[in-house]
Amino acid sequence: MLENVRLSPRVSPLGRGFLNVREAAEYLGLSPATLYVWRHRRQGPPSFRMGRSGRVMYRIETLDEWIREQEQADSRSNTSLNPVNAAPKRRAGYAATA
Repeated sequence: MLENVRLSPRVSPLGRGFLNVREAAEYLGLSPATLYVWRHRRQGPPSFRMGRSGRVMYRIETLDEWIREQEQADSRSNTSLNPVNAAPKRRAGYAATA
């Protein structure tokens, strides 16, 4: 996935396995504030703290995996989840009369 993403010249994930919040936000096309809110709510891609300063970091491979999981959880990308393709279900206790 890395080859399909255009990052500004300031963000160069090649040669590194992780990104800081600003870089990860740019990589995902989000704002850093969104990532901070998701982290606070324990949502979004997994992150960790690194070093003495405790900077929040994201592994690139984990971001790519999280993106794939989001695609599979979306019924527009995963036809098996599309309600149009689901078999009709009967309501419990409902007797149809013809």
